[in-house]
Amino acid sequence: MSTLDSLKLTTAKKPTHIPAIVFRRNKLSSRLWEQIQLAKSQIEGTTFVVKKFRSIKDRETGLRRQVEIPKRIREWWFRNDAGKVCVSVRYGTKVIELAKGKHSVEVENALALVKALETIKSAVEQGELDTQIEAASGALKLGFKK
Repeated sequence: MSTLDSLKLTTAKKPTHIPAIVFRRNKLSSRLWEQIQLAKSQIEGTTFVVKKFRSIKDRETGLRRQVEIPKRIREWWFRNDAGKVCVSVRYGTKVIELAKGKHSVEVENALALVKALETIKSAVEQGELDTQIEAASGALKLGFKK
């Protein structure tokens, strides 16, 4: 008996290309995860830091090296005139319209903010905001054309 006989072998291959909307969905989902973690850390009174790598050139040797630096994460939420917390979902610099003419979600406190962000994240992962993501992506692309 061969060692591989104990495994379930299939003909499945890793996809070489994922659709653009799935890529955008994953991008927004990861940004929502960052917002959720940022809100949770503010509730607990701790700091939340995401690290990213940046390539810098050494002036003396002229070689490039990777340096780990903290990523700046801006809050997507704010307080309205009534003192309630409102959160807007962003794709890049564009605010996504969650419903016709409505760009933000109003919640009572920070705990409700985390629940609202988790709900929005699950909606994004299920594809409920695909048309809004496409519109925001298209508007973002137009900013790069001259």
